[in-house]
Amino acid sequence: MKVKKYTAPSMPEAMMQIRKELGKDAVILNSKVIKPKGLLGLFKKSSIEVIAATDPDPQQARMPKNDTFKGSNKGKVDQPFMKERKKVEALPADQTILDELKKLTTVIATQQSSGGNQKHYPDALQKIYDFLLNQEIEPLFVNQIMEEVLEKFYERKKQVNQKELLEWVEQELTKFMQPFSFGADGFKKKMIYFVGPTGVGKTTTIAKIAAKAMLENGKKVALITMDTYRIGAIDQLKTYSKIMDVPLEVTYNLKDFLEAKKKFADFDIIFVDTAGRNYKQVEFIQQLSETIDYDKQTDDMYLVVSATTKFKELERTFQQFEPFSINKVIFTKMDEVSENGVLFNMVLRCKVGIAFLTNGQNVPDDLMEATPEKVTSMIVGEWNNE
Repeated sequence: MKVKKYTAPSMPEAMMQIRKELGKDAVILNSKVIKPKGLLGLFKKSSIEVIAATDPDPQQARMPKNDTFKGSNKGKVDQPFMKERKKVEALPADQTILDELKKLTTVIATQQSSGGNQKHYPDALQKIYDFLLNQEIEPLFVNQIMEEVLEKFYERKKQVNQKELLEWVEQELTKFMQPFSFGADGFKKKMIYFVGPTGVGKTTTIAKIAAKAMLENGKKVALITMDTYRIGAIDQLKTYSKIMDVPLEVTYNLKDFLEAKKKFADFDIIFVDTAGRNYKQVEFIQQLSETIDYDKQTDDMYLVVSATTKFKELERTFQQFEPFSINKVIFTKMDEVSENGVLFNMVLRCKVGIAFLTNGQNVPDDLMEATPEKVTSMIVGEWNNE
């Protein structure tokens, strides 16, 4: 194990030194701000002192899971851990460093609980860091994005303007979302189910998407509604079906649903509007599974949620639908929010793509097919509004 102390004008610059000398496996043991002493110190900037360490054989320092205590070895410490302890004890007798090593567990725990947030960025980067947090992107993701941007920043020896920095941020945001499926995929699936809480605009959204499938993709579509809990929802969808000249069936149970599905066998796509309910209650999920004929291998299921909802609530809603394997999410009411980080959080946390974004009540307008680039543009585009 190699332990070394670093002093730099800021934490990012200290991290660059540590990464260069100790590598990416280095661990920050402690950091503190050093203020200049004396009267003249009032006119000087503070610096950052960081103590870092690296282990030439990090795997040996880990205690194997479930193998620490076995049979007659109960109460004995694992041998690799004992070897690591001897390494620590063999370090030079620098009491300051030894004290820092004793604090290692506490420091790491503190960093993890705070998400590892650092706010010692150069001014240009600090503004971007604060902006991403203000967009309500989770700190963990902000730190990962900033790490990549920071590396490019120093590779360019700080010779970069704000526009270029924002372009780097856009590239990182898009790269993070790239692995997930976005958009409608040309409406390849015949059965598309829409689920979601009440009041998110699900019925209007279905009408918009059905119109898009007809007008832009040339699909022959039909509608099934199971939202019999709200008379207004049925009347609303009936109105849309008449305007678009597409058939609609209202079903109350699995038998009705199967008959409607058989009736529309010759159609390209069948859009299914399920009841908007409080899905925090598990029984509603069970009721849904008993009234539809959903096959996750051949059908699509979109979760419709409002962009005005806090992410923790969205995550809980998504988790409730895990038995159905949600294919994608649709965000409504985009015109009512200015912090768009919740879209990014949803993709990364729930590992799901976004199909559509809606920003108004007009049918078939106010609908946008989502892509990673469009989501990124919506987030970074708010920079000019601040």
